Amino acid sequence: MFGLAAAVFALVVGIFVAAVLRRRAVDDPVVDPRDRRGGTFVYVGAVLPLVVSTVVLLISFGPLSSQANTADAALTVQVIGHRWWWEVRYPGSGAVTANEVHIPTGEKVRLELTSADVIHSFWVPQLAGKRDLIPGQTNDMWIEASAPGRYQGRCAEYCGEGHARMRTVVVADSPAEFAAWLDEQTATPPAPRDPALVAGQQAFLGSACSYCHRVAGTNATSTFGPDLTHVAGRGTLAAGVIPNTPDDLAQWITDPQHVKPGTLMPAIQMPGPELDSLVAYLESLQ
Repeated sequence: MFGLAAAVFALVVGIFVAAVLRRRAVDDPVVDPRDRRGGTFVYVGAVLPLVVSTVVLLISFGPLSSQANTADAALTVQVIGHRWWWEVRYPGSGAVTANEVHIPTGEKVRLELTSADVIHSFWVPQLAGKRDLIPGQTNDMWIEASAPGRYQGRCAEYCGEGHARMRTVVVADSPAEFAAWLDEQTATPPAPRDPALVAGQQAFLGSACSYCHRVAGTNATSTFGPDLTHVAGRGTLAAGVIPNTPDDLAQWITDPQHVKPGTLMPAIQMPGPELDSLVAYLESLQ
């Protein structure tokens, strides 16, 4: 597509420059506006876009067909779009995370895409084209990373106020590192023993946090918001808006609208020592 667009652009610019530089001789006759011989250029101008669009369409059939072929994928990952974050599930293992899609390098990974509310679109430009997430429908695509790294992605379909801050990242690790990560995600965090962490867990379970979030091994089982069982292992918060640090986490809890305008997360107000213990508990959930 880029090559075709560049060729058409060069042709149009060339004709334009030639027209600007061309000098009509003094004795050239004035063109009669009723003369239709110049209509050839109009026809070319009308037909050329149609030809180029048709060529692009034909070329795209191959990649689109290939992108939809997920039969030989080594791993399946479910991605569910929410306003305005990504839920990521690994069927068969029970692992659930948010806003980060971990995959092994060198392996074809099938993504099952759907939405819990409105239409979203999953797009990681370095790995694949975009594909819509539609409520009540599951779309498939596949991605594959040849080298380890963090590949940034976005929601590519306008979905409301938080659309511009609905980010994701695909984390590609070696197969061994990915297997170790997946084992960690399926494990239930041990019950806290440190008094400060115990107090933090009690603050979590006694606040509105437990009405929206799940932490395995506790009675917090809601799936309205992101699963927080291993939240400390994620690089960012609020779907990639801020880094996952204690200070940023505290601000996200107490003033989420300042961090991410339009977010559905309510502000949680609590005394400073209680907030500190809550943040310490969440940051212990590796």
